[in-house]
Amino acid sequence: MTRPLARVLALLELLQSGGVRTVAELAERLEVDERTVRRYVAHLVDLDLPVESVRGRYGGYRLAPGHRMPPLMLTDEEALAALFGLAAAQRAGLSAASATAGETAAAKIRRVLPPRLTHRLDALLSTLAFTAAPAAAASAAAPDPEALLTVADAVRHRRPLAFRYTSASGRTGDATDDAATGSRTRERTVRPYGLVLHAGRWYLTGWDTGADAERLFRLDRLAAPRPLPGTFEPPAGPDPAERVLHALATAPHRHRVRLRIRADAARIRAQLPAGLALVGEPDADGWSDVELRVAELDWLPGVLAALDRPFTIVEPDQLRGLVAALAERLAAAARPD
Repeated sequence: MTRPLARVLALLELLQSGGVRTVAELAERLEVDERTVRRYVAHLVDLDLPVESVRGRYGGYRLAPGHRMPPLMLTDEEALAALFGLAAAQRAGLSAASATAGETAAAKIRRVLPPRLTHRLDALLSTLAFTAAPAAAASAAAPDPEALLTVADAVRHRRPLAFRYTSASGRTGDATDDAATGSRTRERTVRPYGLVLHAGRWYLTGWDTGADAERLFRLDRLAAPRPLPGTFEPPAGPDPAERVLHALATAPHRHRVRLRIRADAARIRAQLPAGLALVGEPDADGWSDVELRVAELDWLPGVLAALDRPFTIVEPDQLRGLVAALAERLAAAARPD
């Protein structure tokens, strides 16, 4: 690609970022004079791209909606976001027509990606698991894209991984989301089992060699991951999504709740949030053991009422009082005036 043509494409990328760009700003960014900027704009117009000239004190050029989409200039991070978004939308159950459009759009993006990035995106998409339909979480911190791709590659090729990790309390070195391991080591070495998206957050599950135990890591608290020599064989057992849900359900919280509910596991899980409850298989009489770790109890009586199945509270006693209080309020509301 000749240098003038490269600058024309760079101009297109600047205009695609949105808003009005002054001639002086474009000249500075492209390292050319203002007359050359106008010549580059003319090249884009000759290519039938909808570049508009905006007059006035704050005038310049902008890219207007046109009758066809202009060539897109995507950074590595933007390509990652686009391909992951298409994969998540496909999994969310779009119509057949939309699914086909998503597949063709993804194919077009992949065709123009450099092989290095294609392999890393393949690693991410092939190793990612969901615990439920993808959902955006406005308050969730996004992981660093470079770190995400590095972790996905290690999961896919079963390579040990080293990284720095910061706990929820802000202490660097802890390898669990809610509980300290007792070590203040700044770096962790892990055999990564899987990469999971749950409730808008990214999690890595794997064997922490320093703690000699399986651990759960949030990717937005993980920094500077790097693969280590060698490979490993993941253990048999639950898939990564199940491992994440189990780890979240058994994490230390203020209250431990144990229930007996006369319902099957599917009905119970439909009412209780994924990642909070461990549900056992029903016994011969149809009763299932349920265990939760929760920060607050006040929301549980309403959930149990909505479940509309017989239940008993094993612990804590405080929950019995809350359920009784809700029952009294419901009974009072049902009485005629």
